[in-house]
Amino acid sequence: MEEKFEETHSQPSIMVPVGDLDTVDEGNGEDVDALAQELATIRQSAKRIAIIGSRNLTITHQQIIETLTTSLVMQGNTIITSGGSSGTNAAAIRGALKANPEKLKIILPQTIGQQPSDVQDQLIGVPNIIEHPDRAMMTLADASRICNREIISECQQLICFLSHSSNTLHKAVEFAEESHKVVTVFYLD
Repeated sequence: MEEKFEETHSQPSIMVPVGDLDTVDEGNGEDVDALAQELATIRQSAKRIAIIGSRNLTITHQQIIETLTTSLVMQGNTIITSGGSSGTNAAAIRGALKANPEKLKIILPQTIGQQPSDVQDQLIGVPNIIEHPDRAMMTLADASRICNREIISECQQLICFLSHSSNTLHKAVEFAEESHKVVTVFYLD
C-alpha cells in the first residue's frame, strides 16, 4: 500500500538546461546605452513630446487626443506637433492651448500662408511656430515627411495615432525608433 501512495503522489521532475548559464552575450554596448537613455526619458518629469497622426479621426478620437494633450501639458511637458485643420494635430493643438500655449511648439511643413484658412485661424495666438518657406515649392506630402522627421528629432517621446495602412506615419515611427525615442503608437483601425 505504501508503494501505491508513492506512485500516485510523486512529483514530476523538471529539467533545467544549464549549458549556457555561464556564457555572456557580447551584445552591442550601444543597445544598453540606448535602453538607459530611454529609461531616463520615461522617468523624467517634463519631456518634449511629439504628437502626430492621421487627419481622418472620429470626433471621439479627437476628444481623447485633446484631453491627453491637455493633461500632458498640465504635467509640465512641451508638445511638438504640426498644423492641421482636422485630426490628430488639430486636437493636440486645441489641448495644448487649453493648458498652456507656451508649452506648444508647432513645426509647419511649409508656411502659415500655405495652410488652409481654418488652420491659419487655429494658429492665431500660438507663440512658437516654425515655418519653412524653403519647402514652399514641394508637394505637401514631401514637405510633411520632412516635417515629421524634424518634429521627431526635437522630441524625446513620440505619440502617434495612425491606421495600419498609413505608410507615411509608419515610416515616421520607424525613424523615431531608430533615433531611440520612446514611442507610443495608437492604431485607430
